[in-house]
Order: sequence, then C-alpha cells, then structure tokens
Amino acid sequence: MTLEEPGRVVLLTASHRVAPGLLSWPAWQTLRAADRVLCADPGHPQLPYLREAGVGVEIADPDAQELVEACAGGRTVVVLPSGEGDRRLTDGLARLAGSGRVAMPDLELLPGSYDLPGARLLDLVQVMDRIRRECPWSSQQTHKGLAKYALEEAYELVEAVEEGDRDELREELGDVLLQVVFHARIAEEDPEEPFSVDDVAGTIVEKLIHRHPHVFGDESAETPEEVKEHWLRQKAAEKRRDSVTEGIPLGQPALALAAKLASRVRTAGLEVPLPVGEGIGYRLLALAVAAEADGTDPEAALRAAARAYRDAVLTAETG
Repeated sequence: MTLEEPGRVVLLTASHRVAPGLLSWPAWQTLRAADRVLCADPGHPQLPYLREAGVGVEIADPDAQELVEACAGGRTVVVLPSGEGDRRLTDGLARLAGSGRVAMPDLELLPGSYDLPGARLLDLVQVMDRIRRECPWSSQQTHKGLAKYALEEAYELVEAVEEGDRDELREELGDVLLQVVFHARIAEEDPEEPFSVDDVAGTIVEKLIHRHPHVFGDESAETPEEVKEHWLRQKAAEKRRDSVTEGIPLGQPALALAAKLASRVRTAGLEVPLPVGEGIGYRLLALAVAAEADGTDPEAALRAAARAYRDAVLTAETG
C-alpha cells in the first residue's frame, strides 16, 4: 500500500426492527477487518454487541474531509450511522466527490440487517402504543366505544373492493388493521384478562395452521370445495357446537344473516322448510336463501343493484 491509496468508507446500516447484534455475516466480516469503526452516537444500540464481540468502536463524528483523510493509505473505515442516518456526512461526501479535486475513497453502503415481510407492523404497534399513552382522545377509548368504527371501516373496505380502487383498498385495509391493533392495545390494560397484539396474532396463526391440515399436515385437498370441507370439519371439532346456528352474529345485515343461516343448513345437510308468513320480510328471506343456494351473495348483489339505482338518480338529477 502507498499513502496515496484512497481507501474505503463503509456506511453500515441496520434495521431498527431487527434485534441489535443480529447482523449479516458480510457485516461482521467487514467490522472485524476494518482499520477503524466510528460511531457518533454513544447510545447506539449496536455498540454493546460489537464490543462484546471484540470490535473496537470509536465515538467520533468526523466531517466528510476528516473521514476521507482517515481512509488515506488504503485504510477501511466503517461508520455506524444513527437511526435517522447522517445527512451532514453523506452530503459532504457527495460534495467532495463532485468537486473533482479530491481522491475519494471507495464508498459502500452495507446493510447489516434487512426488514422481513411484515416489519412495518412493528412500527404500527409502537405508534399505537405511544398514541394510547399520549393522545387525550385515544387514551380514553374502550372496546365498546370503538365498536362502531370497526363496522364503519369494514363497510368502507367492502366498498373499496367492489369499486376496484387500489389506492382506496390499501388505505381501507390500513384502517381495518388499525382497529385490530387499537383494540389489542386497549386489551393490554385489562386488570383481569389482559392480552396483547402478539396474543391476537398467535391465536390466528394457531387457528390457520390447525384448519389447513392439507398445507401444514398430512391431509390433501385438490379443490376449493375440499379445502372448505377441511375448514368446516376442523371448526366443528374446535367449537363442539350444539346447533349449526351457534356463532352466527344476529346483528349483521339481514340479507347476509339469511344467507349465512342458509349456508349452515345446507352444509349440515338439514331439511328445514322456510317459515311462512305475510309481508316483504318472508319474501326477502326466500330470495336470500335461493341466492345462497345458487352461489350468489345476496348482500353484494343488492349493493350492486343499489349502486346502479344511485347512478340512475344522479343521471336524473343532472339530466
């Protein structure tokens, strides 16, 4: 090596969503081989783990010129940026490189850890935790008080699906997810039966695995109908219900309720005559049962017809 060799600068980044110390093998190799490792933040979460592994870290905050000089002679200097990055340093290096007057070291951005799918859910949990503690409105909410919002968001999600608006769909899915995380955060404070969002996720993971033996077990299913049979069989074993009507929420929209009852009856192989009575309600019930038997969601069908009626109204108003 000669003193004229410009050396190498490595900016080692790591996801704050991954536990400190869990770095990639290339990151550990680079840290151990570096001539110097610099960090401006004495409270950086990686420092205890690096020191425990025998990597010496200097608490220093060089500017761009000082960093270039530290690399002179072919040395490798690793910089640990803070969680927000170091805009001052990176902008300074860019200016020096653009000037053409400085022999720049090789610049490398090395991710020491990566976000896994679902990593932003951790951000949502943290944000919700802070809002629950610090927001005057959110801190006072209860499960009962929020229930109406869950219904509203669910309906808005259905509308986004039916309208086919992708941006709206993404936003409404987020709003529904917020309801889940919000309720789970409130549940943590229950003095007798607390549970967290991890408990919620754990419960649904166990349910999904148990009800998909054709995916996680030894059974097989080649068609959607066979998958549904597995699901219903596993569900029946879990719930041990005395009636096929158990678990059907009676507060749901009436057409959906009628279709759900009809689906349960048909799946169970029961012969149940429709009740006979006067009025539109009984005729609607018969239509909903017939639609379900035909594979049509009567609630969705009526919504589609209602939207067409809405459009006709708008046309009449503007015509």
